[in-house]
Amino acid sequence: MNVFERYAPFIQDYIYRSGWQTLRGVQNAAGEAIFGTDKNVLLTASTASGKTEAAFFPILTLLDENPSRTVGVLYIAPLKALINDQFGRLNELCEEAGIDVSRWHGDVAQSRKRKLLKKPSGILQITPESLESLLINKHAEIPSLFGDLRFIVIDEIHSLLRADRGLQTFCLIERLTRLAGCDPRRVGLSATIGNPEEAGKFLAAGSGRETVIPEFDRGKEVWRLSMEHFYNSAPQADEGRTVTLPVPAAEKPSDIAPPAADPGIGYIFEHTAGRKCLIFTNSREECETVCQNLRHYCEVKREPDRFLIHHGNLSASYRESAEEEMKDDDSLLSVCATATLELGIDVGRLERAFQIDAPFTVSGFLQRMGRTGRRGDPPEMWFVMREDHWEARAMLPDSIPWYLIQGIALVQLYIEERFVEPPRTDRLPYSLLYHQTMSTLASCGEMTPAELASRVLTLSCFHRITKDDYRTLLLHLIETGHISRTENGGLILGLAGERVVGNFKFYAVFQENVEYTVRSGSEQLGTIVKPPPVGDKIAIAGRVWVVEDVDHRRRDVFCTLVKGSVPAYFGDVAGDIHTRILERMFGVLSEEKHYPYLMRHAVCRLEDAREVFRKSLMEKKPLINLGGNMWALFPWLGSYAFLALERFLKIRCAARLGLKGLNSSRPYYMQFTMQTCEEEFYRIVSEEAEREFDPIELVYPKEVPVFEKYDEFVPPELVRKGFAHGVLDVAGMKARVSTWKEFFASQNRPASGAPAELREGQR
Repeated sequence: MNVFERYAPFIQDYIYRSGWQTLRGVQNAAGEAIFGTDKNVLLTASTASGKTEAAFFPILTLLDENPSRTVGVLYIAPLKALINDQFGRLNELCEEAGIDVSRWHGDVAQSRKRKLLKKPSGILQITPESLESLLINKHAEIPSLFGDLRFIVIDEIHSLLRADRGLQTFCLIERLTRLAGCDPRRVGLSATIGNPEEAGKFLAAGSGRETVIPEFDRGKEVWRLSMEHFYNSAPQADEGRTVTLPVPAAEKPSDIAPPAADPGIGYIFEHTAGRKCLIFTNSREECETVCQNLRHYCEVKREPDRFLIHHGNLSASYRESAEEEMKDDDSLLSVCATATLELGIDVGRLERAFQIDAPFTVSGFLQRMGRTGRRGDPPEMWFVMREDHWEARAMLPDSIPWYLIQGIALVQLYIEERFVEPPRTDRLPYSLLYHQTMSTLASCGEMTPAELASRVLTLSCFHRITKDDYRTLLLHLIETGHISRTENGGLILGLAGERVVGNFKFYAVFQENVEYTVRSGSEQLGTIVKPPPVGDKIAIAGRVWVVEDVDHRRRDVFCTLVKGSVPAYFGDVAGDIHTRILERMFGVLSEEKHYPYLMRHAVCRLEDAREVFRKSLMEKKPLINLGGNMWALFPWLGSYAFLALERFLKIRCAARLGLKGLNSSRPYYMQFTMQTCEEEFYRIVSEEAEREFDPIELVYPKEVPVFEKYDEFVPPELVRKGFAHGVLDVAGMKARVSTWKEFFASQNRPASGAPAELREGQR
């Protein structure tokens, strides 16, 4: 097929105007899949490869040839900022053909929404939360809005593969298509899919269609990558040592920082000068601190402020100002950001991305690096790993630079195996089951229990949930007033349920903190949790403010700008680290390999860590004696298998081991005291793992482990079951423990690489 000739004339004209000489591989492949089949399509290609155009050129051609009577294309994206960014690009593309492009999210004016409801057509861009709101509040208008829907495009689909938000999105798609009586094809877009076949099944669930995953020549990937390590105070790891690097190291930071300044931040300050960069952090608190410090450096150097900030707790005005500034190719400002700028927003010609410490996932690393290299240059990322000097009396685990090792492991896993985290499809999402039950009742009104079950329990993501479990949930919700029975035996929302559904935060299934809006005069700065007393200081928008007043009823904090620096707090953030990453970290420590992207300090710090690893015998066995009855266990397991092991040791093994005081640094190691010897530890733990037991036994007798947003409204027995069977990775934990008897038998033999189960790369 000549894909270009198949395109509509207005698409061809757009290509000519844009100066394109040829179509890219992904565009030819997508055209053949969309024009030549009636199946779902999953497009995986690197960032800035033209995936959006690859999908929309053929979709808009088909829509131009046979206009839809309603909205023809539903575009779902995880971020409002991504929708706003794509809105301008799609408008330019569709204007000549007269195809309308509409947005629907919290920042869009009601007048624009009413216009779409009055005359639905073209493309509608929406977030999962706004789609939830639409299904609840405009239930009767769904058929007229979407009755002739042809395509659903899901952008950045990788971000939806491992949490309730992704399952919610596909529940909403199934509910919408059933209600509207339409049968649209699904098109998923992502730059970071590790297992396309599994992702393709996830995309297709409940659609009745297979997924096509087009193959094409992706060309050779070229990166500019560096990784440097800094202690937060002198001396650095390379002091007094001769280091030979395979590539020239970046220059050491000159004497530019304030006295006693953080050398890692000084390094970033120098190497962002005269450039447009993104500086990624793993939390909003760290983002605020880094931005404060960088702005302080500007003050000390008497330079204009050249740093912006972007994270989810900032007001829309602050976020959008940073986004617009970054789109200007002549701008030399840099933005401190979290994952809010990780996804596919076009931020213009970025020269570098900095990453402070290691991200949690390979996917996150690739997405963040992919923000650069959008104008023909290769992607470029500079890792900056920071840690405090450990105290002389610190235990062995404190002497390992975990973030540095994790960063190397993330990079190596992708280079060597093209590994990216796979979808999580084996969960028991009872929190989401509550949410979709309440949403369905809110939108449909009174229903019999059988009707409700037929609407909710048949959604694809609930395939592991039994009718008995659903009956248990409904009876509990009736008892607690979330659902009420009518005289006719039907079910409707109860008073407690109406309060939950009536709150605008109901539309989101991800966990949120109780937040206070921070204001300074007429300016809204953003939101925080746990407001401090009047007179104390807070950090937000990269600056420091003194609290003048707190209105707890309206949840408003009024403040005034001051100088200084204080830590910020926006709520806890959990990381989901895959077992393959921990296994590759073991490999990093046990091999002698040199990595060409390591800079001088990082090379020396890795050498130190490898020496500790060898001398402590960590390469031969997972259990290390720290002195007396104190032990450290290094299981090399991901977050959820590590959590299962913690509970397994405490609940099933503690009595036999005489184990006490178990403390963990998840998912790297755990420390404890025990009364048995090393050989007995391996024997007892292996015996207990070989015995059959229900994972529910790893939940404490009176514990209700609330893990997801709506677990608090779910019957305790279902919360326990969902945690035990859907969160804890008991199978991964047992597979690792089953090899530990061999460790003790082989620990005195010379090491031959990684232990067996790590060499084989158990997943």
